[in-house]
Amino acid sequence: MNHKNFEIINTPIQINQVINKVEDRNAGAINTFIGTVRELTKGKKTVYLKYDAYISMAEKKLAQIGEEIKKEYPESKVAITHRIGELAISDIAVVIAVSTPHRADAFAGSRYAIERIKEIVPIWKKEHWEDGEEWMGDQLEHKPYPEGKPGKGDLN
Repeated sequence: MNHKNFEIINTPIQINQVINKVEDRNAGAINTFIGTVRELTKGKKTVYLKYDAYISMAEKKLAQIGEEIKKEYPESKVAITHRIGELAISDIAVVIAVSTPHRADAFAGSRYAIERIKEIVPIWKKEHWEDGEEWMGDQLEHKPYPEGKPGKGDLN
């Protein structure tokens, strides 16, 4: 697995650079997930976010996620880039690209990646609102896979 495919950066993410890392002549699909900073969270207006990370461990955990996807979908290629620092509303925080021979696997791999990032990668966000701020630890919004990972039939 190419560990340059798994990065934490403090500059804007170049989407095409992430996609280029997973291009493959045998891929019938490249699924790209782009996570952006939203303005409203649970009714509170966010002014901006600040992401921080334990960078070396975060990159290792991103690579681990890539390996987990590759184990489930052996012909997949995965790249994940997460941005840290101060991000404005609509800025891109994370880009995940997964290529596979078949589209259902690319969708499943991409969804698995974002949920696992929020479970195991040491990245924290501090929400800055009009009337205060708070560090957010657990970023899970829900648990879509009770067993921890998707099966090949999850998108059928």
